[in-house]
Amino acid sequence: MIYFDNAATSFPKAPGVADAIARFIAEDAANPGRAGHRMAVRAEEMLDALRLKLARLFNVSKHNRIIFTLNGTDALNMGIKGLLGTSANDGHVPHVITTVLEHNSVSRPLQSLADRGVIELTRVECDDDGFVTPADIEAAIKPNTRLVIMTHASNVLGTVQDITAVGQLVRERDLLFFVDAAQTAGVVPIDIQAMNIDVLALPGHKSLLGPTGTGVLYVGERCPRPHLDHFNPWREGGTGGDSSTPTQPPIWPYYLEAGTPNTIGLAGLAAGVDYVIEQGIENICKHEQQMVAKIIDKFKNDERFTLYGTHDATKRVGTLSFNIAHYEPSDVGTILDDSFDIAVRPGLHCAPYTHKQIGTFPAGSIRISPGAFNTDEELDQLIDALDQIAG
Repeated sequence: MIYFDNAATSFPKAPGVADAIARFIAEDAANPGRAGHRMAVRAEEMLDALRLKLARLFNVSKHNRIIFTLNGTDALNMGIKGLLGTSANDGHVPHVITTVLEHNSVSRPLQSLADRGVIELTRVECDDDGFVTPADIEAAIKPNTRLVIMTHASNVLGTVQDITAVGQLVRERDLLFFVDAAQTAGVVPIDIQAMNIDVLALPGHKSLLGPTGTGVLYVGERCPRPHLDHFNPWREGGTGGDSSTPTQPPIWPYYLEAGTPNTIGLAGLAAGVDYVIEQGIENICKHEQQMVAKIIDKFKNDERFTLYGTHDATKRVGTLSFNIAHYEPSDVGTILDDSFDIAVRPGLHCAPYTHKQIGTFPAGSIRISPGAFNTDEELDQLIDALDQIAG
């Protein structure tokens, strides 16, 4: 199978990930923080070392503000509902700004809160090239605006948004800035300080090249503090270090890390992060952009193909959506799978507002997302297959 569905999850995983998982299972797979014996201590040390790696990768000053989650969706829900609560407050309804480019992991929890009267919600549109302008974000701010939450790069269009400019204007107005880095963490540099990011959510299984079942939430110090400004924990339960308090102890990271973590998956994620750091984020990004550029250059002037988003591959991650005349996206995906042994992703990509914006709802589009390990030979086979289908 030639795999071009890395925007969903990376495949294959980084060298060393499987070995790290196997070693951890064989030697250190105890419950971290729940006992003082050597295996439990080593498990806790592994988690702490991974927090430090991630803190350095994203320029986080306090690594205990990095929370391990079940996936990117879990991290987003934890952050959204921690900041905004889940029940209506008659005295004040905060206004939240988001965009049409968001994944359902952002859109659905926000819409659910809006439907229940917990928040007031504004979705900012993108332009024809797939970019949300900072000026449009600024124009949407109201006196009761509390939070701006947006994706760093669209999982449909691949377009990388100017979150540095948005972060600056959000900080100048003393609001909170929440970034979904599902498509960029590990392939586009992210600097928490320079970009004025207050909350960052990301999966471990995409461009960080780790296993599924892993995710990360960073909660900055400007956010409401536990038991003071009502940042609500998404889960409550065992923490190991403090079993005496009647509610979740207000100690980071354990305030948001109730229950046994996926230590096995996180051991694999640590190896994935090591590989990304070793190879260099810029190098991985350049490799993926060059592949997307080749596809764009081949088909952008071909009347059989409609490409969505900017044709400038340097303003994208390795993701491209398109349609072929007279074909349903799902049919193209099936033909590529059955006849050419190539994996892509047709449909709405869990981003219906994006597809409504670009005019591809409800059928969606065909999404190609090369990754760190795709080769030029594989790309040539994909281009040839698409040419044959369109012909």
